[in-house]
Amino acid sequence: MDQHIPVTPSDTMLPDRSVIRIAGDDVRGFLQGLVTADTALLAPDTPAWSALLSPQGKALFDFILWADGDDVLIDVEADQAEALTKRLSLYRLRRAITLQPDPRKVHWSLIDGQGVPDPRLAALGHRWLAADTGAASGWHAHRLSLGVTEGVAELGAGETLWLECNARELNGVSFTKGCYVGQENTARMHHRAKVNRRLVVAPFGEPNARTRASYPERGLVVEHRRVDALGNALIPAWLAAALDESEHAAV
Repeated sequence: MDQHIPVTPSDTMLPDRSVIRIAGDDVRGFLQGLVTADTALLAPDTPAWSALLSPQGKALFDFILWADGDDVLIDVEADQAEALTKRLSLYRLRRAITLQPDPRKVHWSLIDGQGVPDPRLAALGHRWLAADTGAASGWHAHRLSLGVTEGVAELGAGETLWLECNARELNGVSFTKGCYVGQENTARMHHRAKVNRRLVVAPFGEPNARTRASYPERGLVVEHRRVDALGNALIPAWLAAALDESEHAAV
């Protein structure tokens, strides 16, 4: 994966991310029936944001998938890597599939020429997998400033429907690939244009029933709000367009 090595070495590593390697018999076919992304579209320069859902369509884990020859690499929260490995292992049955930690690290930069654009939103910057370097600074604040949520602390573990995590708007789901875990409810919501709640970033306030994560040092919270009560939430352009589209669909 030399194409993911930065042109100019710098402190770019995201220390709270880990990489899992899935190898063996038809890895993409194995994942295709489990995760929300279309694994047939993965290419070295085309990673995909994806998730493993509950049967009800709620996010259990979110991650970024990378193609590496016949293998697939999973860029996931370091704290969730072991749990995700165990969950995926349950689906192997007798298939010759292995899941192992990969030594490479996840890197991020806003500098052009390093890595590939984040599959969720180009404004997030560039991402790649490579050897260890110094830790990056600024990623967390930059992501939240764009209204993008991720990880168990913000999405919850089996608490939030995947489309309420803005998966459609941020390229985290395929509606043409066929069945996967949680597909039925996800597809129904999509075709009915019925997403009643959204995960949003908002100015910091007292935690309440809607609050998923609080970042007082940044003056921000992540909340799960009804679309008719978004209040003071940050509404970036990508979300505003989706909300406008939903409003017209409801008329």
